[in-house]
Amino acid sequence: MTAPSVEDATPTRRSRPVRRGPADLPFTFPTADLAQALGSERAEPEWLRTDRAAAAEAYESLPLEQNQLYTTYVDLRTADLTGATPYVRTASSPAAGPAETVPDGAAAMIELREDGVTTVALGEEARRAGVILETFGAALDRDRAGLQADFEGGPHLPGDDKLAQLTRAFWSQGVRLLVPDGVVLADPIVVRWEAGVPDRALITRTLVRIGAGARAAIVEELLPSGPEIACAEGEPVPQSLFTGTFEVELGDGADLAVASIQDLPTGVTAFQHRNAVLGERARLRWALAQLGARVLRSRVDNRLEGDRSSVEQVEIVFGSGEQVVDLTSYTRHVGRDTTGNLLSKGALMDRSRSFMKGLITIEKSAIGTDSFLGEFGMNLSRQARAVAIPSLEIDQPDCRRAMHSSSVGPVDELQLFYLESRGIPPEDARKYIVLGFLEPVVARVTLPAAQDRLRELLEAKWAASAGSIASSPAA
Repeated sequence: MTAPSVEDATPTRRSRPVRRGPADLPFTFPTADLAQALGSERAEPEWLRTDRAAAAEAYESLPLEQNQLYTTYVDLRTADLTGATPYVRTASSPAAGPAETVPDGAAAMIELREDGVTTVALGEEARRAGVILETFGAALDRDRAGLQADFEGGPHLPGDDKLAQLTRAFWSQGVRLLVPDGVVLADPIVVRWEAGVPDRALITRTLVRIGAGARAAIVEELLPSGPEIACAEGEPVPQSLFTGTFEVELGDGADLAVASIQDLPTGVTAFQHRNAVLGERARLRWALAQLGARVLRSRVDNRLEGDRSSVEQVEIVFGSGEQVVDLTSYTRHVGRDTTGNLLSKGALMDRSRSFMKGLITIEKSAIGTDSFLGEFGMNLSRQARAVAIPSLEIDQPDCRRAMHSSSVGPVDELQLFYLESRGIPPEDARKYIVLGFLEPVVARVTLPAAQDRLRELLEAKWAASAGSIASSPAA
């Protein structure tokens, strides 16, 4: 009798989560069967099978957290993915054919819903400039050699991260974006992922290469693929998994702005990895908003290899309910006269928790480095918890600046007093302070429609918990 495939296996749902340690993974994938199913689905080339196998071996051997500073701040206990079945189909193009139009204000757009593609659209400017925006499935059909070069020669996912290697080994969907040398796009490119089907696991990669002297902006959206799932009272809501990478290579003099809005359903556990390598005089700006998901682990790795390269990074969390958000940032200065400004901010309501961890490394070659790391938490209830752990590792004393800062506390009473003294009601004053605290990311979203949507999401989340905030002693 033929054994059932990974895709056809019927998930076994548990009535309640199994008792686990904080760092125990909430799932167990049949790695050998899954790797075989993924490789067979499109008759993948040998180089890709080899890459998957190497990553799977690393995944099996690595601990969840390598950094001893951070091991006590891992908590996956509220995630229960024992019934989650990974997708294995690698989609190429929309079933109805490529879309011919792009949204207003965008240069191009690609949208993937679960394991299917719904939209691939290039505007006239992007098409004339030779921009490539496609799925991994389309690249495997059209340009296998080019995709192989991107995999082997581009920025590599952190080899010491178990979850990054999980994604590298078992991805089923991917997006490839190439902007040629010297191309300047006036409008942003939209990359949209929709996920959240219960008991499924969507594992994705995004590869971005910006050529020398090119300039572009990307708006990434992580959204629900359907309505919120409701269960009878006392029944646990089935959960799902989303993992995604965003791997960036910037050529000499390239300029890239990335804004990401994550508003996945509350039943999703999300693992994100962003990795960037910067050439000489390259400039990268991250603006990351984390609103949804039950459990989120986000890691950003910036490697400033080129002289005079720079990175600006702002990541915000707006937590509610019992959300657990884990943010980690690693920035490595290699070239001369490089600049880094990194900021993490969390506003936490109800019983939500956040861990903000960061490390700046300045290598011996990085003469003239200017780098700052700030981590700030705002607790809006007595039950909310925020932890900030910024750190520096300096091997080159000849720096312009190398510093970090952190604080965690409630809403500033002096700010409240000032606004109330101007006739603003206490609840409105509190709202203005919290949303203003999160504004640094909102202002950096380059697509007006996405910026408006982010503000609406923040307003809606505030409104949903406003009663508990107003009655909390910490507020």
